[in-house]
Amino acid sequence: MKRLSLLIAVLAVALGAMAQIERPKLVVGIVVDQMRWDYLYYYYEDYGNDGVKRLLNEGYSCENTMINYVPTVTAIGHTSLYTGSVPYFHGIAGNGFMIDGKPVSSTEDNSVDGVGTDSKAGKNSPRNLRSTTIGDELKQALDFECKVFGVAIKDRAAILPAGHSADAAYWWDSEVGHFVTSTYYMNRLPNWVENFNRKYNTEPKFNLNTSNQGVTYTFRMAEAILENEKLGRGKYTDMLCVSVSSTDAIGHTYGTRGRENYEVYMQLDKELAHFFKELDKQVGRGNYLLFLSADHGGAHNPNFMKEHDQPAGGWDARSARNNLNEEILSECGVPDAIKAIYDYRIYLDYEKIDSVGADIEQVKKVAVDFLNKENELVLAVDYEKIQEASIPDILKQRLINGYHRGRSGDIVVMTHPGHLPFKVKSDYKGTTHGAWNPYDSHIPLVFMGWHVPHGSTNEPTRIVDLAPTICAMLHIQMPNACVGHAITFDVPKRQ
Repeated sequence: MKRLSLLIAVLAVALGAMAQIERPKLVVGIVVDQMRWDYLYYYYEDYGNDGVKRLLNEGYSCENTMINYVPTVTAIGHTSLYTGSVPYFHGIAGNGFMIDGKPVSSTEDNSVDGVGTDSKAGKNSPRNLRSTTIGDELKQALDFECKVFGVAIKDRAAILPAGHSADAAYWWDSEVGHFVTSTYYMNRLPNWVENFNRKYNTEPKFNLNTSNQGVTYTFRMAEAILENEKLGRGKYTDMLCVSVSSTDAIGHTYGTRGRENYEVYMQLDKELAHFFKELDKQVGRGNYLLFLSADHGGAHNPNFMKEHDQPAGGWDARSARNNLNEEILSECGVPDAIKAIYDYRIYLDYEKIDSVGADIEQVKKVAVDFLNKENELVLAVDYEKIQEASIPDILKQRLINGYHRGRSGDIVVMTHPGHLPFKVKSDYKGTTHGAWNPYDSHIPLVFMGWHVPHGSTNEPTRIVDLAPTICAMLHIQMPNACVGHAITFDVPKRQ
């Protein structure tokens, strides 16, 4: 009888082990701000063997991944990657937008205080986000026993990917020259973060974001989180969300070509190689699931394009705003009717319109008719009338996906291809992003590590497909506003 009982116990343990859900020890997300898809190959010959090339040579690359909404900007991109959703549902309508008629940044939260800083940079949280993320769903699936962290130079790039239930998000405050967080997560920085900040810091006001040093500090902080929080070394699957912000600031300042952009991507490649080695050492090669993507791309500088006889230019939004205000005053009797212009979107001042008894629909019509006469614009449309507008389906769907009522404004415009949403001077060297065009919406998406085969696909995939893919691999529910579809890693069979 004892021998039978022992056999039953052994079988029970064996069956229990077989029934366990197989998951990696750690999920690592890397988002490179403003990384155009073609940077994978434009700089390929100069990359080392252990960074970007390792990703491509070991991992699975989705070569035709597009952003399926506009505007294509940082806060939305980070949010959509980790929620599998679009602004229509997740509510992050831009880097800045309106809530109850008041301008806010995407993660602004005046109900919290900074930790590690007394500046306004500490007043941030994920509360403006209206949906869950991969990390939130991982927390739910594992009864909140796992750990989730976010890190970036930009606040929004650290906070929004990590989600609502994150153990912490850390971002850089240039006012104090080190990493900080907010009371949303904790009341005091851990000792290891204070030690890190003593070692890695800058003089106050130094703009780390436009320095290659920002790439290095981001990965050193990610590695410090990995080591000190013992990620991937517990019973449950943990998650680390890393965003590289300096690539965006340098692109904005110097454009998509030239020495500065080249050097920041060489630095990125070097830091990726170092980070991968740390993951191999601390978590174990094959024990972590990693992906690399981008929040958006970037247009080539219009002056550079013109030098090579390619169409480009800019729309003088500031001048257009003044002229439009005069038109609305003349036609509708409303002074200064335009409250703001953010990311190709125009916000009307409802209080002023109501104060003179003007009809809001008439004001919108006057504005749309006026803007559609602008030579640099391909369209201007009332957000509430997009369905009935004569717009190609691809753009119509992206405009609808990018609209969140109450936050996205009233009228959206789009410039002609290669045209930026501001006046471009002859000595301008930088760039921006935000449009639907491939230079802004075609992004890299590469998976590597746990259960990822080597291969690639040119089948259409979208930014919102990342989250359901990771969740499917982890056998957890996808985020609660997810509209994406899990990607199948199709690898050609050997003959």
